[in-house]
Amino acid sequence: MTIADARQRATALQLHGVLAHWAECADSPWLDPLLSWEEAERGRRSLERRLRCAHIGRFKSLADFDWTWPEQCDQRAIAELMTLDFLGSATNAILVGASGLGKTMIAQNIAHQAVLQGHTVLFATAGQLLGELAGLDSDSALRYRLRRYAAPDLLVIDEVGYLSYSNRHADLLFELINRRHEKKSTLITTNKSFSEWSEVFPNASCVVAMIDRLVHHAEILSIKGESYRRKEAQERATAKSRKRKAKESS
Repeated sequence: MTIADARQRATALQLHGVLAHWAECADSPWLDPLLSWEEAERGRRSLERRLRCAHIGRFKSLADFDWTWPEQCDQRAIAELMTLDFLGSATNAILVGASGLGKTMIAQNIAHQAVLQGHTVLFATAGQLLGELAGLDSDSALRYRLRRYAAPDLLVIDEVGYLSYSNRHADLLFELINRRHEKKSTLITTNKSFSEWSEVFPNASCVVAMIDRLVHHAEILSIKGESYRRKEAQERATAKSRKRKAKESS
């Protein structure tokens, strides 16, 4: 490490005391370990803070995903999303499929990977996000919350389509999508095709414009098949039935 490199690192870390006495400590053997310790600790604390603020929740790793279960699921496209290249071009990602096919788990894995790579992330269900925005009773509070949701490198809006929303909810979502359009990436999971979004936001005039902005630069992945959660529930029920019959026959 050169003295110039060390000074640059100390400046980036804002170690003003060290910089003020640079002539005295530039050649000291303890300087490089000190900078390394400080960088490592700040990196650890930054990661913890970003994970906490992301609100991703508990999730299964993609390594545990049963790729053979869905009738249609582009594993290569999902692996491409996990590289996070789409964040660099402010491209959106939209996962479309019925309930129980792993859309949320995939979104959580992408969000977690983004945090690990140093990006800011915010994960919320559509109900949480729109309920919070619509419940604010002042313009200043609403502007603040919209800025908060517009700021992250990746915003994940989960479960669009499971509830229906008013025109006000639709307008708020449109405002948020519009603020992020071509600036930051948004990942959406939905159980509805875009042709059915008029059922999610009935009578809302902004639905077409909202979809237009979402898909303008977007990777759209369709997942088809039967619910994996239902499959697991049936397997558990079958296993319990076998155990009960085994006890009765013994």
